[in-house]
Amino acid sequence: METFWITAAAVLWGAGTGLLIPRAAYRLSVPPYEPWRTACPAGHPFALVTAVVCAMLAAATGDRPELLVWLLLAPIGVLLATIDFAVHRLPDVVTLPLAASALILLGGAALLPGAGGSWKTALLGSLTLGAFYLLLFLINPKGFGFGDVKLAPALGAVLGWYGWGLLLIATFAGYLFGALYGVGLILARRSGRKTAIPFGPFLIAGAFVGVLLGSL
Repeated sequence: METFWITAAAVLWGAGTGLLIPRAAYRLSVPPYEPWRTACPAGHPFALVTAVVCAMLAAATGDRPELLVWLLLAPIGVLLATIDFAVHRLPDVVTLPLAASALILLGGAALLPGAGGSWKTALLGSLTLGAFYLLLFLINPKGFGFGDVKLAPALGAVLGWYGWGLLLIATFAGYLFGALYGVGLILARRSGRKTAIPFGPFLIAGAFVGVLLGSL
């Protein structure tokens, strides 16, 4: 019964925060070096998506203290995925504070009884994944965006919380999702082999799967 009420509260939280995403997504979905938009038209349904994401996180995590962290970060992940799909951009105004927020929140969760992860591996995971993505960018800057590099420390913190094995699995899952999407576009003749695709949403999706697996 307790799990039911936790999940129900997560659904309400997800639906409520999802209603706030359209305005932020529209304002931030502009090419680099252009000013943010100042208004948002109505009619962008994100409440359902965010509610489903939060419900799944709550069902998997239960009453462990890190659930609050996942619920706070989930709407930001949906926002970033939306923007990246729209304009192939992960805005600094969102990605840069995200890693610090994740580490601070997980640090607080680690102090509470019943925490299911380790803040130390979260910190090391953040540094490691950030360095790895930076190396990929330096090797192939045309094939890997710098926005993904700035997103990596946050994802590394979230996945590192549950250990190195999960970080590797979830990172691979993100690449797999992106590869399948690219292949699907090619088969549908909507893109070519050299067409750039937004990679951030798939990295976020991989992290989401990783958190679900780590929470079970």
